[in-house]
Amino acid sequence: MMKIKTAPVFPAFKPLSIDDREIISGHFLAYPTELSDYTYTNMFIWRHYYRVQWSMLDQWLLILYNPMQWGHYFLQPIGPAGRPDLTIHILKWLRDEKDEPEPRVDRGDRAYIEELAGNPELYIEPVRDQYDYVYSTEELIKLAGRKFHTKKNHLNRFTKTHAFEYETLTANDVSECIHVLKKWCNWRECEKNLIMRAEFEAVHEALIHFSELHITGGLIRIQNQVEAFAMGEMLNKSTAVIHVEKANNKIDGVFAAINQQFAEHAWAHTEFINREQDLGVEGLRQAKKSYNPHHMAEKFRIRLHHASD
Repeated sequence: MMKIKTAPVFPAFKPLSIDDREIISGHFLAYPTELSDYTYTNMFIWRHYYRVQWSMLDQWLLILYNPMQWGHYFLQPIGPAGRPDLTIHILKWLRDEKDEPEPRVDRGDRAYIEELAGNPELYIEPVRDQYDYVYSTEELIKLAGRKFHTKKNHLNRFTKTHAFEYETLTANDVSECIHVLKKWCNWRECEKNLIMRAEFEAVHEALIHFSELHITGGLIRIQNQVEAFAMGEMLNKSTAVIHVEKANNKIDGVFAAINQQFAEHAWAHTEFINREQDLGVEGLRQAKKSYNPHHMAEKFRIRLHHASD
């Protein structure tokens, strides 16, 4: 595979491509966070929706998003500490060069915010809809105790009703997983909903680039047919992140089964599993809460005070 020889240097930006995986993943590995946004896979599979571009400014990786309905914004710069001046610089660049009336850095983590705290030029606010749900891996596997009673019963009904097999997902399974994805899309009426359609396309990208992305997957077969699958990867030394989980909604309990089985077979060596954010969608929020997160990984938005030059 051809790899880039030089990185774009700010203010030049490069649209994200599969050939960028090594250099960008290297930065995320060197400066890990507990936020699901900061993996190459996440950026790559959503690159069309967010129109992702990247650049380097000295030691820092800059990631620029430009979804059509939201305008340009940066993710937090990835690199060593000492980012207040850099943050002010890129926010003013958004204002002056991209004509953004409210330039912002989105999805900043707690460590980044601690660097910026007290700077009079910056306004910082938490964004609850973007918080990640982080779970104890052991709890997701065992589903023990009263707080998981309903989940355990749901899983038990599935296992008693269906003779299923769990398998590690390989490139040979991609076409069958795409078939499940299309069933999910029909159920969620993707053609009528821009976000659901974007999610379908993101998961499709993860599947067709499965080998190149070097991610881990698992699936459930019932009567030799794939009925559920999931994909994820290590986010930091103690935490895995689940990027994708899809199943045939007509099979009662199959979502609970792939959740538990993927945790047990792929991530038992981890302490935590990050299952990403709810984006303020009430049904999704209740579903994520129902698995009793260990904690929430906070995310913050950073803007310029209007008094800034």
